[in-house]
Amino acid sequence: MQRKFITNLGFLLFLNLLVKPFWIFGIDRTVQNVVGAEHFGLYFTILNFSFLFSILFDFGITNFNNRNIAQNSHLLNKHFSSIIILKFLLAIVYFIVTFTVAIIWGYRGHELKMLGLLGLNQFLISFILYLRSNVSALLLFKTDSILSVLDRILMIAICSALLWGGFTGGIFKIEWFVYAQTASYILTAIIAMLVVIKKASFRRLNWNFPFFMMIMRQSLPFAILVLLMTFYNRIDSVMIERLVGDVAGKEQSGIYAHAYRMLDASGNMAYLFSVLLLPMFARQIKTGEKVENLVRLSFTLLFVVSVSLAIASWFYRFEIMDLLYDHLIEESAAVFGVLMFCFVAISTTYVFGTLLTAKGNLKQLNIIAAVGMLLNITLNVILIPRLGALGSAWTSLTTQGIMAIAQIVMVMIYFRIRFNPKYAGSLIVFVVGVILINKLAVGIPIHWFKSFILTFILSGLLAMILGLFPLRYFIARVVSGMKKA
Repeated sequence: MQRKFITNLGFLLFLNLLVKPFWIFGIDRTVQNVVGAEHFGLYFTILNFSFLFSILFDFGITNFNNRNIAQNSHLLNKHFSSIIILKFLLAIVYFIVTFTVAIIWGYRGHELKMLGLLGLNQFLISFILYLRSNVSALLLFKTDSILSVLDRILMIAICSALLWGGFTGGIFKIEWFVYAQTASYILTAIIAMLVVIKKASFRRLNWNFPFFMMIMRQSLPFAILVLLMTFYNRIDSVMIERLVGDVAGKEQSGIYAHAYRMLDASGNMAYLFSVLLLPMFARQIKTGEKVENLVRLSFTLLFVVSVSLAIASWFYRFEIMDLLYDHLIEESAAVFGVLMFCFVAISTTYVFGTLLTAKGNLKQLNIIAAVGMLLNITLNVILIPRLGALGSAWTSLTTQGIMAIAQIVMVMIYFRIRFNPKYAGSLIVFVVGVILINKLAVGIPIHWFKSFILTFILSGLLAMILGLFPLRYFIARVVSGMKKA
């Protein structure tokens, strides 16, 4: 199972590293600079608002389906023919709830129009993720990897034509960015649908109301968990825009968007681990295999990467923001330096939270997530009026850190994993070593980007010295996997 994880993770990361950096730095960053902080800040706020109730599209069905089909692949055809209908019924519920809350919140006219478009995009994303959950549950990871980047490839093509193809007459509107996403999601959904139809031997849709109710009941704990986590992950910019108010609120939201873009990109890479880990953990738990080795392997990999990136981002925060954006550099750098440490906590939850989800410890996860949501809202109300976007960044770091620690403790309790002082000591030494590496690197009289890259090389060497990154082991596993393939 560890060999399968490593080989498929390598392929998944290769595709995403090939495509998504150009999307982030070439397309998304360019759009932010072209339309300005105020307009992009409004888009970013409404985008996050559209996320708040996006669980109503899914109701936890995707996570439930991934875990269930991974353990019972023969149920794919039966479940797929009915869940498709259920997804569209839930979409109606989403739009009713989201627009009702939006009107109460104060959105009008252009804001509601954009919310409608972004809401449609949320539905398409949810639909694609459900289709991909069937693919990954069957352990068809290479197919799932291709589907994971297909929408971005299409968006790059469309946005490149709009930004640099001369079709817009030199003026680019944020709405066109949204339209490009919609078209890309539709095409990706169609292709993913064809893949699943073939694997499920699908013949016709099946209206089965008792089955709908059964799925809803079994998915409810997943739905509550995702709803709570979405609120404490996505409500920040919405609260910034309202608590600060007027043009300043949109600008502060734009500053937060500048910094959050990098965290979101990093978090998406960590999310790829959970895509592979959930069905693998589910299989191991069902067959009675020990999960400790896979947990340690995946957590160590993410810890080394996330700590190296977070600390380097702090030391080079001004240089990175100055490279990416052409306005509000100092404000964005301050928020960015804090937010990137959330990457360590997020990476941790993608391992330990995924394991707890695979085991079915959803009640405990929901309690933790509820506490996290209340803590996040409370701290935002206190800090945003005083510190603006920076206050929200500190709130996010505090909330994510507490959630990560709580999940580690839960895994140690429910899986009876003993505390390993030697391993913990290696992690601490690594953190201290990376801080020292960055302190020395910033003082070297060379271009900052060269010293920035140098920090990652030295951090990787330190990880290998400490035994956190056994390169020979990974190479052996990958070669073995290729030979068997």
